Amino acid sequence: MDWKTYTISDPGGAAEIEVVPDRGGIITRWRIGGEDILYLDEERFTNPELSVRGGVPILFPICGNLPDNSYTYHQQTYTLKQHGFARDLPWEVAATTPGGSITLVLTSNDHTRSVYPFDFRIVYTYQVQGDTLTIRQEYTNLGAEPMPFSAGLHPYFTVKDKSSLQFEIPSKAYLNQRTGEMQPFSGNFDFDSDEIDVAFGNLTGTSAIVTDSSRRLQVLMESDPSHCYLVFWTVKGKDFYCIEPWTAKRNAINTGENLLNLAPGATQEITARFRAKFF
Repeated sequence: MDWKTYTISDPGGAAEIEVVPDRGGIITRWRIGGEDILYLDEERFTNPELSVRGGVPILFPICGNLPDNSYTYHQQTYTLKQHGFARDLPWEVAATTPGGSITLVLTSNDHTRSVYPFDFRIVYTYQVQGDTLTIRQEYTNLGAEPMPFSAGLHPYFTVKDKSSLQFEIPSKAYLNQRTGEMQPFSGNFDFDSDEIDVAFGNLTGTSAIVTDSSRRLQVLMESDPSHCYLVFWTVKGKDFYCIEPWTAKRNAINTGENLLNLAPGATQEITARFRAKFF
């Protein structure tokens, strides 16, 4: 399937992003000086039946998956698949600017209410400027009850040689999401593992840095204080790694842990910023 793509360029001409509103409001590409910063699985992207592996998928109203893909609210059980529905639905383009930005909107509808019984409006503004990509988010509760939710981003960064990666993450331990065990973080990962899926909590700062010495590329991620977790995920044999800011870990909508609760009529603003610098 062909999806309408918006190309947003930095006014200085050094960088650009590509955004596909109808495919979950996703950024599919980010290029600086013609170099791709993000990974994209083209085959999955073109198949609307599959979730996208690549770009920067949007996670809402949950991050991660739920036991049996279900949660309970007011004694009623609802089904939500992994990472929620925002990454699968079409978003509306509200504005584009010559200053290198595009604004997208997602509003609740009958489909979202059937799996998540709340009225909401989400506004995302992507801005590319020089070597920096800024993602500004506004979550508004349009209903009469408090709205519980989690939000996150799932950026896929392209990499050819994972052994050349170095990490500066503001945490000394992580939860292995495959085994449920807490493990100390030594500063790197065992990339011989088939899959690495870990969540860093107890963050001591809001910045994380990944240096790819083979590409001479450093990626700095500055996340919002509401991002209580950073998730690192990769799969053996695939040319990507993900470092994901989440406001809560898996199953928060059931456990309530770090769950955001937005009062009726209130808006929560969250910003994430990525800087990609070649050296």
